[in-house]
Amino acid sequence: MSDSVLVAALVRRLKGAGYERLTRPFRVASVEFDFAATLHGRGARALDLVIVVDAATGTPDDRSSDDVRNRVEALSRALDVTGSRYTLTLVMVGAVLSDDARALSETCRVLTVAATAMQEADGLAEGDESPFDDQIRVLLPLRLPPDEHQPSADGSIGTLALLSADLPQTVDQLLVQDLVRGAYRGEQGVRAALGKRIDTVLGELRLA
Repeated sequence: MSDSVLVAALVRRLKGAGYERLTRPFRVASVEFDFAATLHGRGARALDLVIVVDAATGTPDDRSSDDVRNRVEALSRALDVTGSRYTLTLVMVGAVLSDDARALSETCRVLTVAATAMQEADGLAEGDESPFDDQIRVLLPLRLPPDEHQPSADGSIGTLALLSADLPQTVDQLLVQDLVRGAYRGEQGVRAALGKRIDTVLGELRLA
């Protein structure tokens, strides 16, 4: 079954961000599940499972809120039965009622993307930023501004400067600086920065 323009644009963006598409349908606990697209993350996002529903131009099953809810709930139960650690995210494309999204959010994380934004992304190369990036930002790699306190040549402001302007003065500024700088080295950098700061604080408490 070929993808609609909307689903193809979303899949292309997620694959460019490191996700891998599963075969359709896919199986969990001996039960087959069929969605417009299903992808799972790799590396640090290996526990992300993303299902896509095309409520704009998809099959009648995708345009029926009751059917979508039943399939998502059945998948959630199947994952529980197998002891899966996957974090389930549903991306709903097209006209989505707020009541439907609210009901589904009790079962999984729900993201909604307008069909118009998806259509504008048609033709973008894999990995390119798309008009709907803000709606699926939680699924995409974190992109930090330059690690500087002063504006860069293009006028952008560094991460530390942005955080310092918004965070209350009671926040541990040394911890913030270490975490931000560690973030540029990925998950391991953040872990190392947090561990270092905890050790420092515990050492200060012992000496007090």
